[in-house]
Amino acid sequence: MAAIVIAPDDLHAARRGDAMALERVLAHSRQDLRRYAEYHCVINDVEDAVQETLITVSRKLADLRALECFTSWLFRIVKRECNRLKRAMRTISGDVITDDILPPVQHEPAEWRHDVAAALESLPAHYREVVLLRDLEGLTIAEIADRLDIGREAVKSRLHRARLLAREYLDR
Repeated sequence: MAAIVIAPDDLHAARRGDAMALERVLAHSRQDLRRYAEYHCVINDVEDAVQETLITVSRKLADLRALECFTSWLFRIVKRECNRLKRAMRTISGDVITDDILPPVQHEPAEWRHDVAAALESLPAHYREVVLLRDLEGLTIAEIADRLDIGREAVKSRLHRARLLAREYLDR
């Protein structure tokens, strides 16, 4: 993945609704997105995928929780858009849609959900809290540390131990 380097001030301003900052962010991102789309899209769909990505970014930037994830978020959007365009073309042409385009769908048995819930319930409260904040709410290590008023290393340690305990519970 290419590294899109955007001034943090522009990114924060764009997130708050500054139209000029958003324009700079989108203009700065466009070329890297295009290069990435050329690798993942059919050549005729590259520009469409980039345009749709930029539109999505302009609409959803305020919803992005961690601005540190901006670059990977952009690339995921453009790749998803390339796949959507491939599926649309294959549907129109009647070609078989292969697994390289469709995400694998795996239905989880209800027992698995109950087992995972039981494993989480078996954890001590301070471990359960860290797992839920990280894996359910999607907070970063720094955000969890701030919320719980503990150090980053303590968060990492608790998360690691919680996952080990949950894994042990599930292995039984």
